Amino acid sequence: MSLNLVNGLPAHILIVHFVIVLVPLSALAVVVGAMWPGAARRMGLVLPLLALVTLASVPLATQAGEWLEKHVDSNALVRRHTELGDGMLPWAVGLFVLATVVWWTNRRPAAADAPGDRTRRAPSRSVLVVRIVAAVLAVGVASGAVVEVYRIGDSGARAAWHDGFSKTATGDKGDNG
Repeated sequence: MSLNLVNGLPAHILIVHFVIVLVPLSALAVVVGAMWPGAARRMGLVLPLLALVTLASVPLATQAGEWLEKHVDSNALVRRHTELGDGMLPWAVGLFVLATVVWWTNRRPAAADAPGDRTRRAPSRSVLVVRIVAAVLAVGVASGAVVEVYRIGDSGARAAWHDGFSKTATGDKGDNG
């Protein structure tokens, strides 16, 4: 098994599924954490770690895709998919940075976690400003990342299936319906 082939299949077609799942999941987690500090505290370090795994999966998919590009016929659809795929990394970086900011600004101070301490301290003004900015940015970056994953996936499907699919059945293959 090489990094480019997995069980005889191009690794790209397998690795992209991590990106397809992890980017929207990270985007949702970042937005929820940015809008709901209690959720961010419950997610804890899982939030930036999820975004880090997401970030790591993007260059893996891109590298495997570049290998695959050299092993398929080049056409406009493949070139478009490649161009779009190259644009995913900045979105993944943005998700990771925002996930880290959301986690950092929503950590509980150690003193507040002391047993018997029932007082709730209001966050400082600067923390509130950072939270609001992070929430606005989270919605924008999360939306952009999900749209970009959709565009890349759609272009990849078009490139892979453009001449191998018919809207009508090509023959009776045991399907009676």
